[in-house]
Amino acid sequence: MKLKIKEIAIFGVLGAVIFVSKLIMEVFPNIHLVGMLIVAITVVFRAKALYPIYVFVFLNGLYSGFPLWWIPYLYIWTVLWAFVMLIPKKTPKKALPIIYMSVAALHGFLFGILYAPAQAIIFGLNFKSTIAWIVSGFPFDLIHGASNFICGILICPVIAVLKRVYWGKSI
Repeated sequence: MKLKIKEIAIFGVLGAVIFVSKLIMEVFPNIHLVGMLIVAITVVFRAKALYPIYVFVFLNGLYSGFPLWWIPYLYIWTVLWAFVMLIPKKTPKKALPIIYMSVAALHGFLFGILYAPAQAIIFGLNFKSTIAWIVSGFPFDLIHGASNFICGILICPVIAVLKRVYWGKSI
């Protein structure tokens, strides 16, 4: 995939926007715009959305000193990207907003489960300890999923803005 200079600039800015939005929202545990932004960027840029996603991941690591909690970021946001990529292109337009919101919510609800394999490997957890870790974090996953659903209201407006900026047209 060859990138144009315009794309390099846009993807760098989008990755930074995701990162800064996460920083700003850190005062609220598991409530942020990351899922909403990744869904919108994936809808607009498809496979190329991985560029801003990994700019975001790299900025997180750089800012935090690449701690152990960062390692799952190497795959966890790609799972959300993959969920969005699996949405059929012929899905009725009226259904898309709720589907996008639901995909973002599902990723939030599953965040602890998706994070668990890395936790188990990094900290040498057995199956029982891994399940205990998932269960103890489930209340935070409920907040994460519910807030992703609510923040998902912004997905379609963000898609429209991204299309207008990138292609000069609306939905």
